[in-house]
Amino acid sequence: MRRDEEFSEFFTSRFDWARRTAYALCGDWSEAEELAQNAFVKAYAKWPSIRRETAEGYVRTIVTRLFLDSRRRGRDRERPVADLPELGVGGGFTDPDARLNAALQQVAPKQRAALVLRFVHDLSIEQTAAELGCSVGNVKSQTARGLATLREAYGEPVNSECA
Repeated sequence: MRRDEEFSEFFTSRFDWARRTAYALCGDWSEAEELAQNAFVKAYAKWPSIRRETAEGYVRTIVTRLFLDSRRRGRDRERPVADLPELGVGGGFTDPDARLNAALQQVAPKQRAALVLRFVHDLSIEQTAAELGCSVGNVKSQTARGLATLREAYGEPVNSECA
């Protein structure tokens, strides 16, 4: 029973964080919730073998890989909704976070994942490479290309200290 209690405590304390991470990647709260839930299901299955001090990184890696897998399969093209939106697509943004998130959604998925891991989670290039399962050089190029796309999509200078 201790396993379930430990996992329940971890889930309760970290689910919102995982959902926000997924939202930064996919830009859709419904999909973010699904990604986070699936990540915790996978983590629960491996819970006895996960070191507690690395559990957060493990879940972050699962969320990122689930997001990238969904994009490779073309799932990002599907957008099922229960009701039609009241506002049309392409309305003007007044919230800077909404503008930045909309610009982030213009970045290719793998580049977006590199940006989120590097700048939202403040991981090193090496840590990002390990989470994405690629080389350090690949992370550097994905980050540089992603930042260029983000700057162009945002339409204004984005904090250049990140580059």
